Amino acid sequence: MFYTTHTENFLKILYNRMDIFKPQQLNFTLIASKLCIRIIYWSDESQALFTKDKAYIFLNEELTHQQQWQDFCHELGHVLLHTGNQQRMYPLFREYQEYKANNFMYHACIPSFMLDELEPSDLTVENVQQLFNVEFDFAFKRLEQYRSKKLHMLNWNSETDNFIL
Repeated sequence: MFYTTHTENFLKILYNRMDIFKPQQLNFTLIASKLCIRIIYWSDESQALFTKDKAYIFLNEELTHQQQWQDFCHELGHVLLHTGNQQRMYPLFREYQEYKANNFMYHACIPSFMLDELEPSDLTVENVQQLFNVEFDFAFKRLEQYRSKKLHMLNWNSETDNFIL
């Protein structure tokens, strides 16, 4: 069994509670609806706005559907993980939040638990791009993350099996 990160566990629980188990079920309007997040389309760059009791994700209407899905997941990371106005934050903390939202985006768009269900021969960039409705470079980077973690965990497990107590 492989180690899973907090983000991977969080997303598996979140999606499973929404009855989302397969890539074909990943739909940002459905996810927003189930989480009571209002989506607003506009001509500016995508962003999230949240108050104590309401969350809004503003998506750039000029983006492709793939880009909107990716932006939605990035902004969803802000809604679910962050508080505060980034315009008033210390720059390094704002950078940290962006890093966390980007990490969340890759995992939300292409969840590890769904990749785990695919046959190894199906783990190609083109197949993942099509299955999860993301751009080619996005699928490439996510598969690189996924494979790197699996390889690291295999190496770590083989090293720990050799420990003598």
